[in-house]
Amino acid sequence: MNKTIITVVGKDTVGIIAKVCTYLAENKINILDISQTIVQGYFNMMMIVDTNHMEKHFGEMADELHVLGEEIGVDIKCQKEEIFDKMHRI
Repeated sequence: MNKTIITVVGKDTVGIIAKVCTYLAENKINILDISQTIVQGYFNMMMIVDTNHMEKHFGEMADELHVLGEEIGVDIKCQKEEIFDKMHRI
């Protein structure tokens, strides 16, 4: 399984989750776990997804999600699980 960590942060607006999830579904990316909170009008979401069936390269997906984030006013970042784990190791 190819796991990726996706984070979405920004001012809360209608449709953020719908637009991100639509992109993932259209690209055969399965959501394994999702957590989202809104604190004083700021939206924060973290997703763990399986990109095993995705037909695009990781970089292309990350770039497209970044552009989607700009369109909807949030910052979307993608990291492969193994890189995320190494960055957050104590």
